[in-house]
Amino acid sequence: MKARSIVAAALLAVSMTAALAQDKVVYHFDNSDTQATAGLRTLRNYLDTAPDTKIIAVALGDGVNFLMEGAKDKKNANIEYGPLISDLVARGVTFEVCELTLRALNLKKEQFVLDAAFTPSGVVRIGQLQFREHYGYIKP
Repeated sequence: MKARSIVAAALLAVSMTAALAQDKVVYHFDNSDTQATAGLRTLRNYLDTAPDTKIIAVALGDGVNFLMEGAKDKKNANIEYGPLISDLVARGVTFEVCELTLRALNLKKEQFVLDAAFTPSGVVRIGQLQFREHYGYIKP
């Protein structure tokens, strides 16, 4: 019985170490015009190099615009963000939109791509990911 407990504890320690070893990154988007295209490209490149990374992209303020249904790059209208976002979601990226921003800009959740998730406060979420969950921080 004691040997079983030791083996179980060892297996738990190994699995916890493996979970802690996974790279985790939060991307902070607060300006769609300057960050969306380059940020999405950077996310793709990051996953091409480190495919097991857990990535959460948090959008707030003007950074929520690229996550709206039908949004396109203002400089290159041929770039529609929805398919790029869907591809990244399929690779494990989570996109979260700040609900405080929604209220401030009088936006509705239905206006966003289906792949978007929502968080009560983008700033709080970024802080929690960095300090509680040890995510690295990147601002494209």
